[in-house]
Amino acid sequence: MRTIKQIHAAGYSPIADLITYSPLPTAKLQQVDPFIFLNHHGFQTYPPNNNGLPFGPHPHRGMETVTFILKGDIMHKDSSGHESIMEEGGIQWMTAGSGLIHAEVSSPKFKKEGGDLEILQLWLNLPAKYKMTKPNYVDLQKDQITHFELDGGKVKVQLIAGTWEDQKGSFDTLSPIFLSTIEIIKGGSFSKNIPSGENIFLYIVKGALKIGNEEIPFRNLVEFNNDGDDLSVTASEDAIFILGHAKPFNEPMVAQGPFVMNTQKEIQEAYRDYQEGKFGSWEH
Repeated sequence: MRTIKQIHAAGYSPIADLITYSPLPTAKLQQVDPFIFLNHHGFQTYPPNNNGLPFGPHPHRGMETVTFILKGDIMHKDSSGHESIMEEGGIQWMTAGSGLIHAEVSSPKFKKEGGDLEILQLWLNLPAKYKMTKPNYVDLQKDQITHFELDGGKVKVQLIAGTWEDQKGSFDTLSPIFLSTIEIIKGGSFSKNIPSGENIFLYIVKGALKIGNEEIPFRNLVEFNNDGDDLSVTASEDAIFILGHAKPFNEPMVAQGPFVMNTQKEIQEAYRDYQEGKFGSWEH
């Protein structure tokens, strides 16, 4: 069984009036290669006539974003021409690649009516060979995503990418990666084979899990040793968590602002290309 190396509490870092916790990166943990950044927004309830999410147009290059909408909605628009409104349970997968500009805000309906909101965004690194790939965006609503149950229905898996026994995730990826959202009721448990050469990404969104002899509450990221080929999880409370795993790229990483590249020179090129309008734009 995999053993726990360290548990990392998500630090509180609000953005405007948006409650935000971030467990990655921290002073003690730069990345779980290739998982490099996570923001957990909410849970909170917005009143009617609110300003919604504050993420207006901004650029990215050299990485991917995966956005999990647990409560509320998110309206996406980018310079490649994609537009969508994703609702509760939906997932967005955006490959920034060579560069694009996007905005992530709340829908007019949510801003007018208000409501509950909880959204997580995970950044995935891209290997050097894909840093300058063509940007891409795919979104799937809840009912379009592969899902199945384990442990007599106590464990509900939303399989986003990769495979779990005979089940295949709903998103195709440039590099092999497993990613899922899992709901598990108290007392539910499962085990999953994960080769020891792959890094595990596990963040508890809600409730609490027991892994080995450790009981871990929500808003914690669990860092594992690469010392076994199986992960075993039990819910000590009703819980929701994100589980991912992948082989590390083991490449140099330079991350500055919205850009994630391999060298400082490439970061400077990204800023220059953005300022020169090479990431595209749209009329507001």
